[in-house]
Amino acid sequence: MKLQKVHFPIFILALILSIASCNKKSNLIVHPKSNTAYNNFLSLGDKHFENQIYDSAFYYYNKSKLACNANENEKIIYSLLKMAVTQQIQGDYFGSETSVTEAIPFFTKTTNSYYKCAVYNNLGINYERLNEYDDAIYNYNQAIKFAEIDLQKDILNNNIAVVYQGKNNHIEAASILSNLSKKKDILDNPENHARILDNLGYSYFKIGNPKALEYINKSIAIRNKTNDDFGLTTSYLHLAELYSNLNNKLANRYANLAYQKATKINNVDDRLSSLNLLIKNSNGENLKKTTLLYLKINDSITKSRQKAKNQFAKIKYDSKQDREENLKLKAQKAENALQLEKVKNRNLTLYIVIGLVLGSIFFLYYYLTTKGKREKTAAIYESETRISKKLHDELANEVYHAIVLVETKDLSSYENKEILLSNLDTIYTGTRNISRQNSTIDTGENFKNELKEMLSSYNGKKVSVIIKDNNNINWHQIHSEKKIAVYRVLQELLVNMKKHSQCSFVVIGFEENDKQVEIQYSDNGIGFNGKMNLKNGLKNAENRINSIKGTLTFESEPNKGLKVKISFPK
Repeated sequence: MKLQKVHFPIFILALILSIASCNKKSNLIVHPKSNTAYNNFLSLGDKHFENQIYDSAFYYYNKSKLACNANENEKIIYSLLKMAVTQQIQGDYFGSETSVTEAIPFFTKTTNSYYKCAVYNNLGINYERLNEYDDAIYNYNQAIKFAEIDLQKDILNNNIAVVYQGKNNHIEAASILSNLSKKKDILDNPENHARILDNLGYSYFKIGNPKALEYINKSIAIRNKTNDDFGLTTSYLHLAELYSNLNNKLANRYANLAYQKATKINNVDDRLSSLNLLIKNSNGENLKKTTLLYLKINDSITKSRQKAKNQFAKIKYDSKQDREENLKLKAQKAENALQLEKVKNRNLTLYIVIGLVLGSIFFLYYYLTTKGKREKTAAIYESETRISKKLHDELANEVYHAIVLVETKDLSSYENKEILLSNLDTIYTGTRNISRQNSTIDTGENFKNELKEMLSSYNGKKVSVIIKDNNNINWHQIHSEKKIAVYRVLQELLVNMKKHSQCSFVVIGFEENDKQVEIQYSDNGIGFNGKMNLKNGLKNAENRINSIKGTLTFESEPNKGLKVKISFPK
């Protein structure tokens, strides 16, 4: 089940933490006379946002950011928050992370704390959606440091509980939620009270606490009184999951109720979740009908969100190009004006020299004052690079070439069509590889098969991957975190192999004894030259194995291949 169903709605929560503090709301209203262009663009963005035309909303929010003056830090932060929330709604979590991270260098000592709270909360949501749970918890805790009222802190603690639910640590989640359910500010707010009860009931269900049904039903009673259709959808989904293995009839009833509510409020993700539960508890013709509907909706939302992500990237790219062209035009205009003035009056040379001196002084001053900001930005660079490098290296050029081909070639020509299809296939393959490398790992019964499928996927014309498995490793007894670490480490080794080793075969063996699991990797590639210097991917692999109290050792000589031994306790 998707954890967002026990989470506050993304856009509502992000805006709660950025603008909903009753004693601060007026401070966030932009002074209408301070920047007319900014206000106009922001109003247009809000109008399209309310009408759920998200690409247009993003376009005007981006324009509002560009309309800001250099010293209007809070306006820039606010525009970036709006852009990030818009991307978040459309499922572009990497893009949202990039936009909201861009706001951090604009923080100063005088920046209102609720802006900082909103930024870190937004980052927490993005990391949670990307299943990077430790990063999510870190950012939620950062947001709590800047929260000024108890309700904000309680909402953020609820978010942390949801992250623990995502990590299947429902005992920790229940502990947090149980404390929240007793707080006065939660009890006095029906909407928040219902959410906490529902989340708590869900965690109780997961740990086998008999109070689960009672808490979920209490939440439903409150939500019925407040006509909270969004919340009712979540509660019905929880009941459908609760009854899945107990009473198929009740499970289908609540799944149908969830589907009806999700359809009413146009919540596509919850429609898919409810259909997924119906599929699990259906058979015969109903199973076929429900499955077809699920596939249709899922295909539609995937295409829609991918289109939105591409549109967001294009808007940013186009605005950057426009800005660079404007700067060039301004520079050219200034140069022409200077030449004209020189012709009219040579005596102005003195003033020009003075102007250059002043300009140099200004540049030096600007350089010294912005040096701190550049150093701050460098700290963020690593986070952005992880996302942008893959897209830039693997997809950006191919997308650009496809765009150029479409714009400049006659697509009615068979040859041009074939070239375009080849480019699109390359883009698809690159996208699929990125998706595969960042996809969710099934750590349940199918883990062994999924691991073998991943390893086998690196087979090709130039390299053979041989898997030596005596089927003596009982993966069911190994913790999920260790399975994920093994999966990602082997993936890193194979990616490194593809990029650098120039080998023709790889052998991967699995063994188990009473206390340890051992995995042997070897290839016949070029190995390492000189002193071993681990690249980022292999360094990450070493860190992953260390995190599960294991060891990762490398043995290599030039032109004699690479051997890697992985061992960790069961």
